[in-house]
Amino acid sequence: MIVQGEQQGHVAQIIDGKAVAKSIRAGLKTSIEEIVAKGHRRPGLAVVLVGEDPASALYVKNKIKACAEVGIESIHRKFEANISQDELINCVKTLSEDDSVDGILVQLPLPGDLKAEKVLEALCADKDVDGLTTASMGRLLEGKAGLRPCTPSGVIALLEHYNVPISGKRAVVIGRSNLVGKPAALLLMQKNATVTICHSKSEQLDQICQSADILVVAAGRKQFVKGSWVKSGACVIDVGIHHSKNEKGDSEIAGDVEFKEASRHASLITPVPGGVGPMTIAMLLSNTLQAYKMRTGV
Repeated sequence: MIVQGEQQGHVAQIIDGKAVAKSIRAGLKTSIEEIVAKGHRRPGLAVVLVGEDPASALYVKNKIKACAEVGIESIHRKFEANISQDELINCVKTLSEDDSVDGILVQLPLPGDLKAEKVLEALCADKDVDGLTTASMGRLLEGKAGLRPCTPSGVIALLEHYNVPISGKRAVVIGRSNLVGKPAALLLMQKNATVTICHSKSEQLDQICQSADILVVAAGRKQFVKGSWVKSGACVIDVGIHHSKNEKGDSEIAGDVEFKEASRHASLITPVPGGVGPMTIAMLLSNTLQAYKMRTGV
């Protein structure tokens, strides 16, 4: 898909995250069926959900459905919001010791006073398919083999699918969260990009963005990056997603980047929705198969 920009002769290509994710899932399904045909068990993913948050419940439902589509066994642990910290940690430890479980996902955010960091640290790093434990992040920092955070891995997969040059290129990452910003920067460095990390306190942010061959935006602020900040010919990856209503009361979805204006400058750009979002679950499934292979040697 392409967008015809207002600049004469310019065309920005739309990065189709749905299509790339579909291709990844198809490949995973084939790999898993080959494993099962050889007499091995299926990979198993345990999902832990606490409380009644509708968005979290929907995410978990979609993840369980995606597991079924590719042939991964899904184990679901559902708890009330008033579960104690110790009970939740014990659940995670039990799953960590279960040989039929290859990956464990604790759906975040956790409700009430539950401390996500304490729960995550109870996870076995070899089953940490979200790549968020200290051990997993340490492996990423040191460049050692391990499970990587899903959304940043999805960003890299999109760049590679569209043959975007990374080595030697200047990449700018806006956002410094453990979930996206930091791991995205590290993964880009591992691909030999020259990386700058920016955040809300960065000065002359527009000028920094204009230097980027690859611009990854995970600012968490609606249309924070203006189209004029985008270097001509850059690849723009918009990780943000924001739901709102327009003046007519209709629902609207936007990202962290001014899509229309940015499309007039970028060579490739992700839409919101349909860009990075579909890749997150695809990479979760990929991580589960990777964890299975690492643990079983299959």
